[in-house]
Amino acid sequence: MSRWTDADIPDQTGRTVLVTGANSGLGLRTALVLAAKGAHVLMGCRSAERGEAARRQVRGSAEVLPLDLADLASVRAAAERVGSLDVLVNNAGIMAVPHGKTADGFERQFGTNHLGHAALTFLLLPALRQRPGARVVTVASLMHQYGRMNFDDPNWERRPYSSRGAYAQSKLANILFARELDRRCPDVTSLAAHPGMTATDLTDNMASAHNSSVLRIGGRLSHLFSQSVEMGALPQLYAATSPDARGGQYYGPGGLRGLRGYPAVAGMTPAARDDLAASRLWELTVKLTGITPELP
Repeated sequence: MSRWTDADIPDQTGRTVLVTGANSGLGLRTALVLAAKGAHVLMGCRSAERGEAARRQVRGSAEVLPLDLADLASVRAAAERVGSLDVLVNNAGIMAVPHGKTADGFERQFGTNHLGHAALTFLLLPALRQRPGARVVTVASLMHQYGRMNFDDPNWERRPYSSRGAYAQSKLANILFARELDRRCPDVTSLAAHPGMTATDLTDNMASAHNSSVLRIGGRLSHLFSQSVEMGALPQLYAATSPDARGGQYYGPGGLRGLRGYPAVAGMTPAARDDLAASRLWELTVKLTGITPELP
């Protein structure tokens, strides 16, 4: 895996890939690379206008798929439009935003980053299971190490809200879900990945959401020390395409404590390796989304 780059991606001709949040940042980079490698890319985007602007940058086969992960009705509608599918990249996300609720009443970060993606994955499992070598890649974060799953109050209804705590919980949930999916559905390979410290628009969006000049300055400073989007997307591209990637694994940058570098196996906290918590989260997710996945 040493110094693995997108030049090492095998030919993707004949494969269909859905990338959520494909209009910017890591999602757009993932879509651009996979389309250039021959895949047909479904670009899951909340804004049709921004999605079309992004699609025009793609050199290859791509189409925009309207998708709002904060609305389960939109998730269902998007899943119904997907036919054959080889790879699902659960990339989209929001970070450390003020308290708010999704269309279905979930805390916004848990609802968008975890429940929306989990619902989409559940609904697309029949399409994925028809394809040999199908994969699901769920993008987490180094922030998972600060996450704690509160199964009694996952939507922050009975405790003081922490925007960073809610984000960390959602990212921990991403890893637990990826691992449990790999355990429960052996005919689909499920992996997790993270981009390290990468210059995306997440920090800018967080500053705008809080209307904070301090966060804007902090975001600009962090960009000075961040790696490029091209480098940050490599772990999820590796997880999505490399013949050497293994189900249940977590991939991220291999240098500077996971902040930057080429793809490598990433460390998980004990909370992320907790099999009982992963199983509890799965059952809670089925209950909250109202979707029972079709498993072998």
